[in-house]
Amino acid sequence: MAPGLVDLAVNVRRQPMPQWLAGPIQATLTELAAYPSDTAATAAVAARHGRDPAEVLLTAGAAQAFVLIAQTLRDARRPVVVHPQFTEPEAALRNAGHRVERVLLREADGFRLDPELVPADADLVFVGNPTNPTSVLHPAADVAALARPGRVLVVDEAFADTTYRAGVSGEPESLAARRDLPGLLVLRSLTKTWGLAGLRIGYALGPAELLARLATAQPLWAVATPALAAATACASPVAVAAERRIAAELAAERDHLVERLSGVPDVTVAGRPASAFVAVRLAGADQVRLELRKRGYAVRRGDTFPGLGADWLRIAVRDTATTDAFVATLTDVLKERQ
Repeated sequence: MAPGLVDLAVNVRRQPMPQWLAGPIQATLTELAAYPSDTAATAAVAARHGRDPAEVLLTAGAAQAFVLIAQTLRDARRPVVVHPQFTEPEAALRNAGHRVERVLLREADGFRLDPELVPADADLVFVGNPTNPTSVLHPAADVAALARPGRVLVVDEAFADTTYRAGVSGEPESLAARRDLPGLLVLRSLTKTWGLAGLRIGYALGPAELLARLATAQPLWAVATPALAAATACASPVAVAAERRIAAELAAERDHLVERLSGVPDVTVAGRPASAFVAVRLAGADQVRLELRKRGYAVRRGDTFPGLGADWLRIAVRDTATTDAFVATLTDVLKERQ
């Protein structure tokens, strides 16, 4: 992104790193002569989600897990990706030689998942929850309905830690702790809330035998020592409590963004946003995006996401002052185009 732009395109939180996270990462800089050991980090992640350590596979970012799945499950006969969706799962499948089918969710339904749209004989299914770029949070029951014997169900929960619901103590609609669903793989990322995109740390949760199979395609020492320290720290009770507070603050800021956007003529907010971004439809969005850039704002184009198109933009949630200034600029741009 060009310097000087207000970044509403990237979904990574950019607040100062807390000391409980920065300290352990910095401490590893004196230990880099030793090869990484993922034992402690794996145990910490497992404890957070109430799982056995054998049901956790640490990865160099959640994106690496997409590649491992695509490369390892080459015997999948009918892979299906539910769209609109993060584009990397489909790219990883195609790069591994899979023929991918798409299930397109409908704007008229608020981009909410309909399990009946997924072919019954699909044996490898990818779905995001909450979904990037629509920010829709699917009911856990609907996602769980996709699980069945003979199918690997991959649920990308990279943004699950950004979700919040009043009266719910944990992450609403998450399947991360579910051990009763056959073939369920839940992918998680530490990139978003804690601003660790450059460190590359994520993990997969699922049946031990399936994770062992994925691990065979993983390079030796795939996760670096500083990233392992981050995984351990972010699985701690202190981190989880902080994460919930941040998610609650984000929910208020998101509600403010949605309210302001809803007041802009000819702008439609997709579904019911539940994450750190919202998707909007407006005529000529591709040109509006370029004009916003000239005026200092970077937003994410929507035409690269199957099921959306050139009339869509994705806008990251920021503080209310930034939102107000952005919406005022967007309103001016749209008025000038009339």
